[in-house]
Amino acid sequence: MPFFPLTAFVATLTEGLFGYPKRLYSAIRHPVMWQGALISMLGRRLNRPTFSRHKRIATGALATGILTAVPVGLATLAARSLRHSPIACGLLASSCLAQRSLHEHVEAVAQALEDRGLSEGRQAVSMIVGRDTSALDEAAICRATIETLAENFSDGIVAPAFWCALGGLPGAVFYKAVNTADSMIGHRNERYEAFGKTAARLDDLINLPASRLSAFWIIAAAFFTGQDWKTAFRTIRRDARHHRSPNAGWPEAAMAGALGLSIGGPRLYNGTLANVRWIGEGRQEATPADIRRALELYRAACVVQSGALLALFFHLHWYRKNKSRNQKLH
Repeated sequence: MPFFPLTAFVATLTEGLFGYPKRLYSAIRHPVMWQGALISMLGRRLNRPTFSRHKRIATGALATGILTAVPVGLATLAARSLRHSPIACGLLASSCLAQRSLHEHVEAVAQALEDRGLSEGRQAVSMIVGRDTSALDEAAICRATIETLAENFSDGIVAPAFWCALGGLPGAVFYKAVNTADSMIGHRNERYEAFGKTAARLDDLINLPASRLSAFWIIAAAFFTGQDWKTAFRTIRRDARHHRSPNAGWPEAAMAGALGLSIGGPRLYNGTLANVRWIGEGRQEATPADIRRALELYRAACVVQSGALLALFFHLHWYRKNKSRNQKLH
């Protein structure tokens, strides 16, 4: 429908300005928490240690199907009852994005390092990364924060907006359901490697277009803010494909190139050293000031995306109007 990009625009604008209201959270929590409860229930019933690996893959696929079908079905009923109103559906779809909360969590790391020192910086960054932060120095904390900002710009903002522009409220909910399932059961460990296989592979697949698009938004934002957009483009071409994830390398490479940094590199996960490749050709000694530069780029990229959604809506509306006029003439 030509109004879906407008629904996505309303969702991004609403969430960017207001976030998820605290009163609403206190009253009904967040929809992600509802799905988390459903995931936990299904996990207890379908992911039993006594099951064979093949059976756990099968039950994991079933669980992923349920985790996706239930919220999408509810969203479809809601959208139909609202007659796919771009404003109403956009307000509901705003809960699928995380522009404001991501900005707040990333800024908190810079603030902690600037005002309270290294230990508080480690504590703040531990809230947004999955690695061991106990031994990170300031530069490593700053690099980890910038990596997370870039990756979550794709996963938490661009991807839900992209699927909302394609499918309205149900499209946004579909993406968020799969992404939440992946974040909870798509782990490479003994408990979830088999059970979460379908969720992890599906999440990789549906994030493919958004990861490339997020890199383009960052390049455009770098151009408008005077950052190094040419190096961002060159870094994507050279480094994006070498990331362990088929998607995260794109926004991370764009961010690293635009800021003149090298991010990535070896890190600890559960006491095990992971030899992760470096991304970028700039300096490794990142600072809190670089986090704030990254946030400036992030805000600009969010604005670029919102402008693109609005432009797409007007283009589709114009096209539909002219098509209808030409049909009447013939």
